[in-house]
Amino acid sequence: MSYIMVDIESDGPIPGDYSMICFGAVLVEPDLATTYYGRLKPISEKWIPEALAVSGFTREEVCAFPGPAHTMSEFAVWLKEHSQGQPMFISDNNGFDWQFINWYFHHFTGSNPFGFSSSNLGSLYKGLVKDTFQNFKHLRRTRHTHHPVEDARGNAEALLTMKQEMGLKIRL
Repeated sequence: MSYIMVDIESDGPIPGDYSMICFGAVLVEPDLATTYYGRLKPISEKWIPEALAVSGFTREEVCAFPGPAHTMSEFAVWLKEHSQGQPMFISDNNGFDWQFINWYFHHFTGSNPFGFSSSNLGSLYKGLVKDTFQNFKHLRRTRHTHHPVEDARGNAEALLTMKQEMGLKIRL
């Protein structure tokens, strides 16, 4: 099993009614060099300007992105090529990121290579330090910019720090 750190940007709060604009994935391994960046054309006429602004793109720019079926199929191939066994989805906010990735995979490719499970990095850290009021974000080295590959890399750095310096037992 390989851990894949994922981060998504969208133009609204839920998939289907709104669109995933782009996402990044990082294979969690010591050098964090294996990444995927996907951009997706909107699937809905609905969008929230403030939500889209977080991604740094305009509506005109995202309307020129590749179709979601293409991007999700390409991501599925990337996962197969770079994961040993079934990949494990992990993210900073899996309640948000997972819903989009899962919905898009099922809707545009018919299945989700991650299966039916995901992990939350923040919850993992809280358990590791035994304090639900703690936050892992100080463990990132890469600045959080809302570019999904950079944000996924920063979160993967935090996970590696938990393993290497805090004693987290995890097979990477």
